[in-house]
Amino acid sequence: MKSIFERFAPLLSNDVGIDLGTANTLVYLAGKGIVVTEPSVVAINQKTGQVVAVGTAAKDMLGRTPGHLIAVKPLVGGVVSDFEATEEMLAYLINRAQGLSHKMLGPRAVIGVPSGITNVEMRAVRDAAQNAGAREVHIVEEPIAAALGVRMPIRDAIGSMIVDIGGGTTDIAVLSLGGIVRAKSLRIAGDKLNSDIISYVRSEFKILIGEKTAESVKIVIGSVIEGDGPMEALVRGRDLITGLPREITLTDQHIREAISQSVDTLIDAIREVLEMTPPEILSDIMHSGIVLAGGGALLKGLGELLTQWLKVPIVVADDPLTAVARGTGVILENFDLYRDMLLDHDDDIS
Repeated sequence: MKSIFERFAPLLSNDVGIDLGTANTLVYLAGKGIVVTEPSVVAINQKTGQVVAVGTAAKDMLGRTPGHLIAVKPLVGGVVSDFEATEEMLAYLINRAQGLSHKMLGPRAVIGVPSGITNVEMRAVRDAAQNAGAREVHIVEEPIAAALGVRMPIRDAIGSMIVDIGGGTTDIAVLSLGGIVRAKSLRIAGDKLNSDIISYVRSEFKILIGEKTAESVKIVIGSVIEGDGPMEALVRGRDLITGLPREITLTDQHIREAISQSVDTLIDAIREVLEMTPPEILSDIMHSGIVLAGGGALLKGLGELLTQWLKVPIVVADDPLTAVARGTGVILENFDLYRDMLLDHDDDIS
């Protein structure tokens, strides 16, 4: 029997799903869909300790702040590295979502986290969300949320495989009967590719470029296989020898060289998970293919390269950036059906 509070709470509060990403945080509001998409960046005034900006406004400040202002990414590798900044960011995003429908109580939240997260890391996420105003906090592993978001049949007795390439982590998971059969989480993802490009430009051209520049170059001309023709981008940075500004032209070939080692590591990790997968499930995956989700799925040529090396069909999810957020929404809309997939207790995680 539900208590009176449990029966009336849904009328007085919202249900929100949060994809708490290293690069971007998305908020899903039950009944409305994804209502907030913001970069996971917080700008803080060090003199006063006050938060000056969150999200896009804070990201625009990266690398451009005066001495007393710092723009920080509160999540590193998919986990909380700055508790206070994470709390402030969640409070801001939850309040924005709440503002779209006036309810008296704090929301019930389902938050996506990387697979393989530790007890301490999970508690940090839960505490930050509760301190930010959430009435009830439930944790779900991102590969499960992403698979639900792209409508994979993970509750059935059929093997499915998803590779969720985010900003801080890549989650590789084989799923069946509502749970994870085999999984691996690694820190090779969008941010690592950005730092690869920065290191490459530094060593090859003796120029220092910023993270935002590296990210935009990766998006515009980044690819893992040769295309129909060469792609180029102008890049400006500081010459490490003269200390003066300098402009160079980068090509898609340069980007391939820069990120090749990380891409090879990613392929090896997927192969390792496949090698550990039971043969019956492997047979299902051969039939249905591996689904790519997350921002990294948009890297040009990645699907073709993986097909070539793994000999398994690769499917890029529709709108891969929002897969995890949409998955949290699926859980919220059918909470009792998917409750067993949530990591609600500390002993669920090692």
